[in-house]
Amino acid sequence: TITHSINIDRDMEAYVTLATNDRYAISALVLGHSLRRVGTTKKLVVLITSDVSEDASKHLKSVYDEVSLVSPIDSGDTLSLALTKRPELGITFTKLRCWRLTRFVKCVFLDADTLVLKSCDELFLRSELSAAPDIGWPDCFNSGVFVFEPSIETYNRLREFALDNRSFDGGDQGLLNSFFSDWATKDITKHLSFLYNMTASSTYTYSSAFKKFGKDVKIVHFLGDMKPWLRSHTVCTEDCQAVQGLFCPYKMWWEIYKKLVPLPIPTS
Repeated sequence: TITHSINIDRDMEAYVTLATNDRYAISALVLGHSLRRVGTTKKLVVLITSDVSEDASKHLKSVYDEVSLVSPIDSGDTLSLALTKRPELGITFTKLRCWRLTRFVKCVFLDADTLVLKSCDELFLRSELSAAPDIGWPDCFNSGVFVFEPSIETYNRLREFALDNRSFDGGDQGLLNSFFSDWATKDITKHLSFLYNMTASSTYTYSSAFKKFGKDVKIVHFLGDMKPWLRSHTVCTEDCQAVQGLFCPYKMWWEIYKKLVPLPIPTS
């Protein structure tokens, strides 16, 4: 259902992201700058854990309206994480903390490895849990971008659900898809367009579609190992030459980083 929030004060709506180390803090800085650049009217909130350095935290405070220190939640599910070959995903359960932000009535969660290209404040007209399909299994949503309504009750139910049910991928995406299990079939208005969560690699894996629809993309998601900070600026620039004049998300990420983020990218 598309809900209207015309009378809701901007201070009651926020974009929320999460940084669990300095690499993701740097990417959260790039994300924050990208949101400022497109002129969002919403508050910006970043949740951080104690693994984020004081220096990175200081810079986050210069971009985000709120920087909130939270305790990490780890799924501890090594079996499922081994299946995805991404053992670090367990810590992403900390994302559940976003439901505790009850000073806001509605929020949009953005993974720190996303980049906003155009204003997407219209997402706040959507209801919980609105999200885009996952390219690996489209009957599931990708949890890198989703609309949610903070609630201690929902948070407690999610925690209880996590204790009683194994996440099928060991991370937050499997858990959230199991919890919001009717997403695929119940309400099509909760299915966001791929334009709100375009996988960065789509610029070449789906090059024909990208050539036609790429100009309309609003949010890019650097999924999996395809992180800009794991690929040198030179390599990203060379890859960009293959997209034939259309925008290159990697180049755009690096441009914001080099211009606006005065922190070195950690090597480990």
